[in-house]
Amino acid sequence: MIDVKALLEEMKASPYTMVEVATPHTGVLSLSLAPGAQVRGPLGSWKEKKGTTLATIERERNVKPIHAPTNGVVESVASDLDTAFVQAATPFCTIRHYLTKAEVLAAILKKALFLFPAPERAKYYFVPEVDKKVRASGSRAVKVRDGMELFIVSRMKRESPLAYSGPAGIIYAVYFGLADNVDAGDPLIGVCPADQLAVIQDVVNRVQAEWEEPEGNG
Repeated sequence: MIDVKALLEEMKASPYTMVEVATPHTGVLSLSLAPGAQVRGPLGSWKEKKGTTLATIERERNVKPIHAPTNGVVESVASDLDTAFVQAATPFCTIRHYLTKAEVLAAILKKALFLFPAPERAKYYFVPEVDKKVRASGSRAVKVRDGMELFIVSRMKRESPLAYSGPAGIIYAVYFGLADNVDAGDPLIGVCPADQLAVIQDVVNRVQAEWEEPEGNG
């Protein structure tokens, strides 16, 4: 059993991740920001508002901006690459991104819950009776057990059933959308066994009440 409370304290001690930004293709790189600059990631329901411009890259007289993928503070910049010709996927900037409450919860749940993975790259749907319950009352109203037929796998215009394999419990988290292609090995759902429910809910409540997002998150 994972000590989720200890995991929360560990994340409090190091409340950020380092995000490396690389060039999308070859070209001449021109840097726009220096270490210490605050940046923001894309905004909007569909991320239609681009993030802060970190640099531009020019190829065949076509200049393309490179935007920050997330909120945070510029930790380091490869200043030696400014105005240099670079290859695709060349790292040039690192952003210190401070974790939001939602990100902390997602990280804790992915370690504390039983994750049932997709067996192949495909689109996944709940079987009709489960889908109806999820839409009406949420996923946590669904109890699962080993061998229960739970999903419909849609691939190459063919559909087949998929049974759940794992411990009994409730569906605490759903990691796929109706139109998403899920890669093999990625989690479809996170299941919480009955004996862990109170512990996990306590940690969720603590994160909501106690987690402070430091300044510099954009």
